[in-house]
Amino acid sequence: GESFALVSSRLEQVHKGLGEMQTLAVGVGDLKRVMSNVKDRGGWAEIQLGAMLEQMLAREQYVKNAKMEAGTAEMVEYAVRLPGAVDGAEVLLPIDAKFPKEAYERLIAAWETGDADAIRAASEALAAVIENEAKRISSKYIRPPLSTDFAVMYVPTEGLFAEAMRAQGLAQRVQSKYRVTIAGPSTLHALL
Repeated sequence: GESFALVSSRLEQVHKGLGEMQTLAVGVGDLKRVMSNVKDRGGWAEIQLGAMLEQMLAREQYVKNAKMEAGTAEMVEYAVRLPGAVDGAEVLLPIDAKFPKEAYERLIAAWETGDADAIRAASEALAAVIENEAKRISSKYIRPPLSTDFAVMYVPTEGLFAEAMRAQGLAQRVQSKYRVTIAGPSTLHALL
């Protein structure tokens, strides 16, 4: 009788644990659905960037949704206020968050399969997406003397940052051609 009661108790605990795992799986599915939406992903990266700036700087040291040029609707997600050389006017350092999730996930999937050709193709595709985003950032937000002569592209995960740095010559090309520095979570801290 005691053995039966013990087994019954254990089965009840297992059943309860499975119910909790199903609840967790639903939550993970909801998160995956949110992250599959491009606008939400961008929002997530932007929120993460804003939280980092809030922790590192005083509120008056940065601007959210800053216009880099008068008379335009284009706004960079965040800009850090820096002292300017002319009459104490401020200069803004534009920081734009980017999260090319699909290209990054294709690269991760290629790494998991171990297919060298797929890895190379996915890595090149990710590098092309990052370079294209750097070109957009450069054309939209670098506006000296209102801004610095360079901008920062923030990527919200260390894995994505590592892949961007691993891509042959990407960081140097983006920096020299478009004047955009790629930064991940820890490198943004160091940069600022």
